[in-house]
Amino acid sequence: MITHLLQWGLAFQLLLVISGCASYQPYRTDLLTCQYQKEGDCNKSAIQVASHKKKALYRLAFVEFDDQGQFQKPEQLNTMLNEYQKIAGTNDVLLVTFVHGWHHSAQPGDGNIASFRRLLSHISEVEGYTSAQQGREPRKILGVYIGWRGDSLAIPYLNTITFWDRKSTAHKVGQQGVTETLVKLEEIVNVKKGIDEADSAHNSSRMVLIGHSFGGAVIYSSIQNILVDRFVDSRQGKTYQGNANGFGDLVVLVNPAFEALRFSTLYNLSQEYCRDYFRNQVPKLAILTSETDFATRYAFPAGRFFSTFFEAHGKLDRHYCLAPGSKGIDPMRVSGGEADRTAVGHFDSYLTHTLSPAPVSTTLEKSFRLKNVQTLWATQNYAASLDFDGSRLKSLGRTSPRNPYLNIKVDKQFMDGHNDIWGKEVESFIRDLIIISTTPSSQTK
Repeated sequence: MITHLLQWGLAFQLLLVISGCASYQPYRTDLLTCQYQKEGDCNKSAIQVASHKKKALYRLAFVEFDDQGQFQKPEQLNTMLNEYQKIAGTNDVLLVTFVHGWHHSAQPGDGNIASFRRLLSHISEVEGYTSAQQGREPRKILGVYIGWRGDSLAIPYLNTITFWDRKSTAHKVGQQGVTETLVKLEEIVNVKKGIDEADSAHNSSRMVLIGHSFGGAVIYSSIQNILVDRFVDSRQGKTYQGNANGFGDLVVLVNPAFEALRFSTLYNLSQEYCRDYFRNQVPKLAILTSETDFATRYAFPAGRFFSTFFEAHGKLDRHYCLAPGSKGIDPMRVSGGEADRTAVGHFDSYLTHTLSPAPVSTTLEKSFRLKNVQTLWATQNYAASLDFDGSRLKSLGRTSPRNPYLNIKVDKQFMDGHNDIWGKEVESFIRDLIIISTTPSSQTK
């Protein structure tokens, strides 16, 4: 009798786990272009055109991956590439890609999809202002939402145990199909150059990547080596020194869940020689972490402690870049073990800036802000404080001005916790970073 009860109990638990598994199937199976006007439209569509009063605001495509980083429906990628390449062949575009994190997916009704739509709509609005000021045609706004299984269990509360399972999956997804996808997306913003060489010098197409939580780990795993390689191409000691290139035009990682050790090489390269960055050097990578993101502050190092327990770590020689006229550098020794156990946004040695409320209201008229924001970045001095739309970006005085890699600690008033990433101030700051990094250079003339 007891044996039968145990068997039934185990069977019930197995059934509970199986029934609670998050879906393995793609959500976006319809490949025909769908017109999106309100919430609830196009729930199964992999490619959509969002419009308002018959005016196209943006396009949004979905590409979904399984736990092994393989395409769940390869036709999603092919359909998106065919449509976006045609658009980019005859128009300048601004391509924005978002990769979600833990507990999210491409499922209809997911809050990240709604928030990403709002960001695309705001970018479309900003593009309308900047293009009118510059006397050019507005760029087409192309969005891409990369979906993967942000949960392996769909049972509320019980799915909190999936943190480390999903971390491993995020890196796997990033190193497989997402790398291929991002490389092909980068080709889209350059397709016009290949079609019309005479117009290539005036190509204003740009690309932005945004990742949250494990979505940040997906992106960074995909492009980490590319970022290092492209930075090396700009360093001193070659026949010339140019601006540091990144992947696309800007990468923004919000509360990313990966260890600081993965960022260590890029940080070290950017600090080497304490180089002077040119006035037209724009941000290439911005990491934003809430000071109250307890998932990455506490849960992350707890898990990494056990997974790195038998690994040996040494000390890393690093330094800060001091103000001109001082001794130049401030050497420091970093614990490799601590860097391997601590999330990148909570590793104090690698922090470069803070983002907090401005002392006084800095809400600017749209026309003034759009003209001024690039100048603020280009003319900053060492340890500068830059006031944006309601926020202040303050350098910690550890890097040279215009270092293209920013690791920013964000005040809890702007982001309170791991998932509070779509507040007005943060969205405005990301929007301004996009303006700095992607608006054609005539904006500053």
